Amino acid sequence: MKPLAQIEQRLDLLEAGGSGPGTAAELVELGEAVLEHWVSAKGLVPTQETREGFRLLALHRQGCTDDPSFNACRETCRELAYHHNLVTSDPQHPATPQRLTMMTLVTRHLFLFVTGKMQVAALGDFCCASRPIRLQAEPQEIG
Repeated sequence: MKPLAQIEQRLDLLEAGGSGPGTAAELVELGEAVLEHWVSAKGLVPTQETREGFRLLALHRQGCTDDPSFNACRETCRELAYHHNLVTSDPQHPATPQRLTMMTLVTRHLFLFVTGKMQVAALGDFCCASRPIRLQAEPQEIG
């Protein structure tokens, strides 16, 4: 299993403009790697199955077992799959660079949600910015 720190470093590079051929598949694989950590942390063996053609979606489904709050990242996983389909169906499309950028941001969001949930189990009870979680946090000055 790819270490979380390595996943984060790769996302940092991709956000800095390191995308190119094969990036769409790599981003889906990074999303899968993130979900593997979640599933493993629950004491389960990450599935090799697919849902709607994506292992990412099967891992998400597995990750929801006994934890309905994990469903908060369902649409994030689906959006990653959607953008993957857009990029791979027409790699020469003028919007491909923007789509890869969106995929990178969505994968980062998934990474932040999962790593946050691994630290604070209540994360996702309402959404990733759940009011009870925010109320427990120390106030920070913005700007």
